[in-house]
Amino acid sequence: MDTVDTDHLTAAQAAAHADRARQALSAGAARVKPATIRQWASRGHLKATGLAADGRSRTYRLADVARAELATRARALQHVST
Repeated sequence: MDTVDTDHLTAAQAAAHADRARQALSAGAARVKPATIRQWASRGHLKATGLAADGRSRTYRLADVARAELATRARALQHVST
């Protein structure tokens, strides 16, 4: 397994972290993919912090990913309850 710099995660690494959290909270019913991380960034919910070693992939801070996932889940639950 690759070592992960938790200060700077690629979309795939960020998705894996958010996915584990969402899987635990949803009993396996929800998934987070790298495309989801990129959507959160394009919609302004998540800010890229730099570039990965490949010079192309954007990186995101783990704490920011967690906040974006929490906010996204809260918005989804708000829509369900209305």
